[in-house]
Amino acid sequence: MARRILKNIEASQALALPELVAYQKGQIVSRTLAQNAHVSLTLFAFDADEEISTHASGGDALVQVLDGAVRITISGQDFEVAAGASIVMPAGEPHALRAPVPAKFLLTVVF
Repeated sequence: MARRILKNIEASQALALPELVAYQKGQIVSRTLAQNAHVSLTLFAFDADEEISTHASGGDALVQVLDGAVRITISGQDFEVAAGASIVMPAGEPHALRAPVPAKFLLTVVF
């Protein structure tokens, strides 16, 4: 039997990703779906005005906004990314994320 890479989600069934992570007042909530040397999949729920300060990643990161909107700064340039849209944060580039309203997104990092 093959080893499953995904965790914290059920296999072989349709999933509504936004329902897998809940908003909590004044907090950032995350749920790791997969993590190894090659890829990381994490669902996030940010309450309004929550943020992750400027940092860089060793892999290219795709943010897929599922609910609300996220303000993302990449190398000093600001982007407003709303539900249904995505953006790539290139490996090694400084970036930060802030939710002006409650927001949920899937972060996929490929190393």
